[in-house]
Amino acid sequence: MEIKRNGSQSSRAGSSEYFSGVVRIDPLFQAPDPGRVGGGSVTFEPGARTAWHTHPLGQTLIITSGLGWVQREGGPIEEVRPGDVVWFPPGLKHWHGSTPTTAMTHIAIQESLNGKNVDWMEKVGDEQYRRT
Repeated sequence: MEIKRNGSQSSRAGSSEYFSGVVRIDPLFQAPDPGRVGGGSVTFEPGARTAWHTHPLGQTLIITSGLGWVQREGGPIEEVRPGDVVWFPPGLKHWHGSTPTTAMTHIAIQESLNGKNVDWMEKVGDEQYRRT
């Protein structure tokens, strides 16, 4: 058994290579081998978002606060609120983040395949990042 105490893991800023805007990542857990699931709490300040990306084994988001947007390639931008749970299947190109005016926090859970849990792609431009 292992207990990760609140505050025992340092927060870090989301890399500007993979995120637009101000993003804070708080690691929550990473299962030791042979487990491969990990999770973190991610906070997006207003207007912040991920780049387009995929996950080899999929990703679950649990929205915990604020108001956010999620979008899968070819689909509309959809609003998410606290209590919503979003599942992105393996290999589905998508992005997620806050709305332009409201911060959003979610818990992100994904598994690693051969040591990798995400494949990053191009950034979501300002033109793409608007709800039409």
